[in-house]
Amino acid sequence: MTIIYVLIGFAVVVLLFVFTIIGMYNKLVVARNFFKNSFAQIDVQLKRRYDLIPNLVETAKGFMKHEKETLEAVIKARNGAVNASSKAASDPANAGAIKGLAEAEGVLSGAIGKFFALSERYPDLKSDSHMSSVMEELTATENKISFARQAFNDSVTSYNNQRETFPTVVIANMFGFNQAELLEVIEAPEERKVVKVSF
Repeated sequence: MTIIYVLIGFAVVVLLFVFTIIGMYNKLVVARNFFKNSFAQIDVQLKRRYDLIPNLVETAKGFMKHEKETLEAVIKARNGAVNASSKAASDPANAGAIKGLAEAEGVLSGAIGKFFALSERYPDLKSDSHMSSVMEELTATENKISFARQAFNDSVTSYNNQRETFPTVVIANMFGFNQAELLEVIEAPEERKVVKVSF
């Protein structure tokens, strides 16, 4: 009779152990899916931003004929950011892709900042209604990107905290739940430089 109780006790312990592992695994899956969904929200806003930039440059071309280099730099930075965003969107859990996106976004932000600083030289451009509309939409999109980035970083932090706690870290390592990367704003070297504007 005691052997039966020992076997039943052993079976209960094994079942509790298995259900605990299943529970930890499922929580990791939910947390990972949550941060991937959070990235999808950033991706929507980034695509909106990328769609607005060519309109901005096209509108400015007529006014900023002597600033061809700046306009080309904005388009080149935009294209680099689009490529980095596509890589990150295909696998938001890939730390290298997220770092690449952060760097590309830093370069794009620097190019746009330089563009805006130089556009101050052109009062006709600033007063153009289409340009004002595109700049307003771009500013609103930038704000949405900031909020989406914060939500993504919060969900990544939650996921990383969950995967790094004991005993979940053992399950995470066994099943390949790698650490996720925060999407940080990286300033481009050009962004740190003071832009000289002369009239």
